[in-house]
Amino acid sequence: MAAANLLSRPAAGLRSAARSVLRGRLLRIVVVLLLVAGGVGGWWVSSARSSSGPHGRVAFATGVDGGVYDRYGVLLQQYLGDHMPGLKVQLDSSEGSLDNLERLVSGRDDFAVATADAVATFDNPGKPKLRAIARLYDDYMQLVVPAGSPVHSVADLRGLRVGVGQAKSGVNLVTRRLLEAAGLDPDKDVRPAPVSVVQAADGLQRKELDAFFWSGGLPTTALSNLSEHVPIRIVPMGDLSDPLHRLAGPGMDAYRAATIPADAYPNVEPERTPVPTVAVPNLLVTRADVDPALVEALTRAVIDSRDDIGRQVHAAQLVDLRTAVYTDPLPLHDGAKRYYLSVKP
Repeated sequence: MAAANLLSRPAAGLRSAARSVLRGRLLRIVVVLLLVAGGVGGWWVSSARSSSGPHGRVAFATGVDGGVYDRYGVLLQQYLGDHMPGLKVQLDSSEGSLDNLERLVSGRDDFAVATADAVATFDNPGKPKLRAIARLYDDYMQLVVPAGSPVHSVADLRGLRVGVGQAKSGVNLVTRRLLEAAGLDPDKDVRPAPVSVVQAADGLQRKELDAFFWSGGLPTTALSNLSEHVPIRIVPMGDLSDPLHRLAGPGMDAYRAATIPADAYPNVEPERTPVPTVAVPNLLVTRADVDPALVEALTRAVIDSRDDIGRQVHAAQLVDLRTAVYTDPLPLHDGAKRYYLSVKP
């Protein structure tokens, strides 16, 4: 009997060790599954009962360096850090609107900013459905040239070296349409450079570009910085609003005639002169499968942070509770609806 007990002890130890190894493997599998279920962009745990809000990590696709998307994302991240300390926000730079939408549906990011025309154009069959959180501010189309340039309309760009935005940017989308509205073939009648706003500003300063298009909130840091080193002018494009609407394609109704205020860029020539142009709304976007409690909390933060962010990003001052719900062509996410209904008078 004693011998049998002695022999059984090593076997029991082996069984215990095997169970420990199995538990470790199962734990690792569960962790991997949770990360996959949460998407590549990040993971989060809804904490509606907690006064500190959601906990975990989410990923936010912003835009190019030097653009308003990028600056807005940084300031919103800071605001969330102060008001929702349990939520860690990872900011991801991108080429712009179309790139952001691809990142959303692939799961690389959980939230993103995109223009309404890009959302309407985005081909999304069989992929996770997109939903809106809020209408933010409008992007203004800006055609920048040296102050002494002979270019006074989009049609004058024929044969010139023109920055047209990166391939997956909202800038590129609307630029091609503006060129078409002006009677130019975007691929043949100009010498296109698919560059970011910072690269375009540098190219203009180095005289490697004759002009560049930009679509962004006002003012855009890259343009303000450029105007401090090089005399520049913004070419009027207000006459293209009606021709744009007559073009075929999705999202054309997103464009509206607008005016760049005289004080948007104090150093741009001629000084203190408003410039007629075309504008398009920006939307804060997510996926339909993102937790409503998380989206509700983020929606509240976007509205509540307007004044704080607006002190540094003037475009954010236009975020308004009365207009935030107008997110065509996307329906509101259920979590965003919950927030707007909760504050409805």
